[in-house]
Amino acid sequence: MVSKKERLWSRAWRAAKALFFVANMLASLLLDCAPPLLVVVIDLLLPCALFAAAGGKGPALASEIRNYRFRGSLVDLPLVSAARSIFILCLYLCFSGRGPYLGLATLCASMSAGYVSLKAIAMFGAASSPGKRRLLSLVAKEGPAVEVLLLSSLALAVGHVVAAYRTSCRERRRLLVYKIDIEAVSAYNNGFANYKKLAVSK
Repeated sequence: MVSKKERLWSRAWRAAKALFFVANMLASLLLDCAPPLLVVVIDLLLPCALFAAAGGKGPALASEIRNYRFRGSLVDLPLVSAARSIFILCLYLCFSGRGPYLGLATLCASMSAGYVSLKAIAMFGAASSPGKRRLLSLVAKEGPAVEVLLLSSLALAVGHVVAAYRTSCRERRRLLVYKIDIEAVSAYNNGFANYKKLAVSK
């Protein structure tokens, strides 16, 4: 006879397998059908989580917004990521991966990556140069989190470009297949019409 503990374990195992199957299906759907949407979701959530881990929440967040400085404040990094994600998402919805989508998405991601790079140079340059004022205590205490936040923002900018390129290539292939199908149907119809004319003339 099966014990209560074994029944609970069996149920937990079945639930874990079901959750794994659902997660796998959702990941496959996002990766195969909509890579830009996956990058947008990650770009919206990850910088905010890292910013909160670096101490940017509650009173510290309000204080950093009031006393914003380009070299010492981190509050602009999640805002840049959110603006980049929303803009690229609007491009994706407007153009469906076609036309100027790739170029505009690459331009937006490059501009945001340039901004983050300049900020990283200014922050760590200010921290290492003698005679200059050191960074805020937030940056001094949470150095690894700050570095991860900067690197993740740059990596996600590259991820947007890669996702836009893949989407653009997929749409070009789809249009090419559609064009071939239309041409095949047209050739078939023309050939069938000529055959009917020959049959009638006989």
